[in-house]
Amino acid sequence: MKLNKRHIAKTITWRILGTLDTLLLSWYISNDLTVGFKIGTLELVTKMLLYYGHERLWFGSKIKSSNKRHLLKTFSWRGIGTLDTMLLGWFITGNPYTGLKIGGAEVITKMVLYFGHEKIWYRINYGLDNRKRRKRLQELKKEKYNESKYSKTQL
Repeated sequence: MKLNKRHIAKTITWRILGTLDTLLLSWYISNDLTVGFKIGTLELVTKMLLYYGHERLWFGSKIKSSNKRHLLKTFSWRGIGTLDTMLLGWFITGNPYTGLKIGGAEVITKMVLYFGHEKIWYRINYGLDNRKRRKRLQELKKEKYNESKYSKTQL
C-alpha cells in the first residue's frame, strides 16, 4: 500500500482530536484519570491504524456529493471507532459495562467532531497536487475535443 501524505496528515489531526475526546470521556465515566490515559494511549495505536485503512478505502470512492460522502464516512468510521473504544474500555477496566458507556457517549461527541474534521479537510488541498493536475488535464482534453468537434460541424 502506497503511503499518502494527505491521509497521514488527516490521520494525525483526527487522532489528536479523537484521543482528547476519549481521554476526557473515559476519565469522566470511570472517575479515574489513569483509565482515561490508558485508553487514550492504546487508541493512539489502534485508531491510527484503523483510520488510515479507512481513509485508503474511501479514497477510491466514486461518491461525488460532499455532504453524502461526509455522512457515510462519518457513520462508517464511527462504527469502527466505537467498537474499538468499547473493547479497549472493557479490556482496561475489566468491566464490559464501562466499555459500553464510554463507547456510547463517544458515538455522539465523535460524530460531531468527525463531521467537522471532514468538512475542514474537504476544503484543504494539501496532498492533492497530482489529483488537481490530472483533473485539469482531463478538462483541457475535453475542451480541446469539444472545440475540434464544434469546428468540424461549422465546416
